[in-house]
Amino acid sequence: MNISKSFQRTILTGLFMPMSLFILGVYNGVMQTLYRAGVLQQEAVAGINYYQGLTMHGVINAIVLTTFFAVVFGHVIMGHYLKKEPPKWSYQTSMILMVVGTLIDVVLMVLGKAQALYTFYAPLKNSPLFYVGTSLLIIGSWIAFFGWIATYKEWRKENPDAKMPIAVLATFVNFTMWVIASIPVAYESLVILLPWSAGWTEDINVPLTRMLFWMFGHPLVYFWLLPAYTAFYTILPKVSGGKLYSGNAARMAFLLFLILSTPVGVHHQFSEPVMEQGTKMWVSILTFAVSIPSFMTAFTVGASLEVAGRKRGAKGLLNWMTHLPWFDSKNYLFGYFICGLLLFIFGGLSGIVNASYALNQMVHNTGWVPGHFHMTVAGPTLLVILGMSIYMYSKVSGKKIKMLSVVTIVPYLWLIGTALLSHGLMAGGLMGEPRRTNLGMSYTNPSHELFNQYWVPSTTTTMVGGIMMGVAALLYFIAFFSTAFGKSTEQASVELPEAEELHSEKPIPLLHNMKPWIIVSIILTLITYLPSLKNVFKYSQPVPNKFEAESPVNTTKVDQKTKQISSENEKTK
Repeated sequence: MNISKSFQRTILTGLFMPMSLFILGVYNGVMQTLYRAGVLQQEAVAGINYYQGLTMHGVINAIVLTTFFAVVFGHVIMGHYLKKEPPKWSYQTSMILMVVGTLIDVVLMVLGKAQALYTFYAPLKNSPLFYVGTSLLIIGSWIAFFGWIATYKEWRKENPDAKMPIAVLATFVNFTMWVIASIPVAYESLVILLPWSAGWTEDINVPLTRMLFWMFGHPLVYFWLLPAYTAFYTILPKVSGGKLYSGNAARMAFLLFLILSTPVGVHHQFSEPVMEQGTKMWVSILTFAVSIPSFMTAFTVGASLEVAGRKRGAKGLLNWMTHLPWFDSKNYLFGYFICGLLLFIFGGLSGIVNASYALNQMVHNTGWVPGHFHMTVAGPTLLVILGMSIYMYSKVSGKKIKMLSVVTIVPYLWLIGTALLSHGLMAGGLMGEPRRTNLGMSYTNPSHELFNQYWVPSTTTTMVGGIMMGVAALLYFIAFFSTAFGKSTEQASVELPEAEELHSEKPIPLLHNMKPWIIVSIILTLITYLPSLKNVFKYSQPVPNKFEAESPVNTTKVDQKTKQISSENEKTK
């Protein structure tokens, strides 16, 4: 499909800007591993302290990059499958809000006015503008979604008997879940945290803010993953030389994510006493249930790859694996997808550990947790983002990809680096190694009284993996920006590799109608969070809380004591 200039500019901006910021995210990620390994035994480097860098790493990589990619990928999916551009008002307004919100947040993080990590947990406090910027980013993504709905309605009128394409269904599922989940965090940011940060209110209910964040924070994981799943189902079979094994299984998997992803956020609060045991048990069951669509994906995508291998002449039981296009620069996307899938096997298995209430208590707030989510975020999510970003930039700009051999090698280097980094974090976590901690200031500093020799091998492994990931990212950046600054030599277009379905399956009406699934999703969310809200208000209350990043002391009590002493002194005089 040909593309208008305004739509082209929107897509290229949505790819170029977050990829530029991703340089800062990668740099701070590598620096985190150096701090943890004790190579850096100080509070800050180049004016960026440990927690400031950790915030930039999390916000840019896990919120900014992923949200921009989901929106841009959605634009391209609508253009390719529906042969229509979204309304101009929607994609332009969306991109303006997202860019403005992101720039606000980045400036504040660089200036050290926002260093409460990507969870922005109270009582850590960011600048009031940070909450405004984050809200603009999220609202901008909503507007893009509303534009796609309008586009789909037009397409449906013209094609009343056609099935909704799987990629379109997946995108609608992802953004429906996103809107439902981001309403609580928007309320938390604008109604609770912003007035508190601005000094308009003194009190804050910390457990309430955490619950509202995790109503968003765990569905956010699936918001990262579902674009990757979309690529696995609709693009990977094509680039591997095969066909999608089952379209109905793909539709079922996406719709199951819609109903199961939002209610499970409370499992991030298993260690918090405000949540009653019944609530935790219910959420644990739901968390195990959400692994079902992932197992379905593993089977369906695995079967599709086997079809591809056998079409290439493979014989025997497992010999089809050797006939896939490994290291084939003509099919460079295959490397990004298959490496992401390999990492996600271990990311999914380690996630089941987190779902267990008993096991969660052992690994909570240890290095195990970032080890697990790097297997998911830095695994399938990020590798699909990298592969598809350079692919879409090339097609939409009409520029040929530069350094194609380097682009082909990058995912395999990233795979090895991520495996080492995650193994180091998870192994250290099982030995009690804490997360979110500048270990170089204490536990991995031989001259410190808290030095722990048993954490040296695990943090060193983490560092080696982080450096390998940094090298892979550097090679990718060189190739991506060489392509971006090259000359257009081809017709700009919106197109995607499109996999055919292996079987002509009978349509199942329930798999083509999202309304019942949305209703079930809302019901399950209410069943989970109404008791959770009751727990929060029963066992907690707002308290005066002022907190400095450099100290865990509640300065409200210090201020009150100072005022009391001053008052007594005045009376004495």
